[in-house]
Amino acid sequence: MTRRRAGSMARLKQGRKMRYVFCYGTLRAGEINDIGRAAATHGIAAPRLVGAVAVAGRLYDFGNYPGMVAGGGRDLVWGDVYAIDERLVPVLDEIEEVYPGVEGLFVRQRASVELGGRRYDCLYYPVGAHAIADKPRIESGDWVQYRRARTA
Repeated sequence: MTRRRAGSMARLKQGRKMRYVFCYGTLRAGEINDIGRAAATHGIAAPRLVGAVAVAGRLYDFGNYPGMVAGGGRDLVWGDVYAIDERLVPVLDEIEEVYPGVEGLFVRQRASVELGGRRYDCLYYPVGAHAIADKPRIESGDWVQYRRARTA
């Protein structure tokens, strides 16, 4: 473990509540809204990557970002689970334009995700099913892979 990561984890453990978030789109590492950069910009401890996982749902192309519709079936959306300082949640809400009492494209929800034999109660930001009517589906369920292929 690096000295920087150890320091981040120590801060998470010093009385701050840790949460988990499932990132499937532009919040993923290296993407335009990289969760690590968002935390650093706001002086919040660096998120800790727990691992990659696929969850039930479908992914759609909104141009510069994807939208996920959660659901059963065999379709999967690929993303990453991060342990985050709870102070990062309002920052993520701002990025996803989720505001109390305002109906927007994205909503903050919870999902139970299994990773490495353990269950994590994760926050994530799906879109409403009404929003995908004219959007192309991302068959692979992986935004990063899709975006890279699209821009290659």
